Amino acid sequence: MLYICATPIGNLRDASPRLVEILEKVQIVACEDTRRTMKLLSHFGIKGPTLISLHEHNEVHRVGELMPRLREGADVALVSDAGTPILSDPGLRLVQACHEEGIPVTAVPGPSAALAALAVSGLPANRFLFVGFLPRGRGRLKPVLDNAAAVRATLVAFESPRRVRATLAEMAALRPGCRLALCRELTKLHEEVISGSVEEVLATLPDMVRGEITLVLRPENHPGGGPREQPDVQAAVASIVQQQLQNGMSTRSIADSVAEMAGLSRSAAYELVLTMKALAPPDAERNRRSADPDG
Repeated sequence: MLYICATPIGNLRDASPRLVEILEKVQIVACEDTRRTMKLLSHFGIKGPTLISLHEHNEVHRVGELMPRLREGADVALVSDAGTPILSDPGLRLVQACHEEGIPVTAVPGPSAALAALAVSGLPANRFLFVGFLPRGRGRLKPVLDNAAAVRATLVAFESPRRVRATLAEMAALRPGCRLALCRELTKLHEEVISGSVEEVLATLPDMVRGEITLVLRPENHPGGGPREQPDVQAAVASIVQQQLQNGMSTRSIADSVAEMAGLSRSAAYELVLTMKALAPPDAERNRRSADPDG
């Protein structure tokens, strides 16, 4: 069996009794960094399992090594350096391989930086988009913000301390006045949550920011914080996409009309439609599948 094990994101007391129990019983622990996982095991006095590194550069090779052991009946735990595996961490290929071969996969739930940040942010959590680390490069942030705003979702993302000031400055230019919570070093000694408009949060940051950062953003313009036309366009786009999904139009056709209406690139419009498909009501999704060759 493969166990997907969430580990503490900072405070070791957040490790559940079940996590310790599973790590004690498995034969193999697949982990991003064997040194970090060894510290976790040592803290709880666990000495039994073999540690095998599994990261973005060797995942394909490691899956080939681990699958024979799983077929033979070995119990394997998959952990990341911190938090819940698979969410912006390697391991997806291993889970997919297990499903393809009928090997049981179960979760050992626990800490998640993304969900912890969302919970303390003070922003709506009933609909959110988690995108992992924000894309690098000029112009790549706008489609991410546009997509979240179009479906009225709170955006949750990781960002490096070296880039966070530049990222917030770009957000302020694209979405002036939008609400933001910057969550730093969650559950650790120097935990900090800064909330306010993106401009207010940016103004509080020192030149050198340290620690692990999760951003929670409501990418709608705050009243009085910039142009009002953009949210109206987004609402219109969202309505059109929903209607065309219900009419069974293909993904590419909808994306073409969205790109023309909203002034988006075709790739950005296509991503937006995919996002809205995931949030579409069941009836709309069934109608779409009956006519969509791209689905």
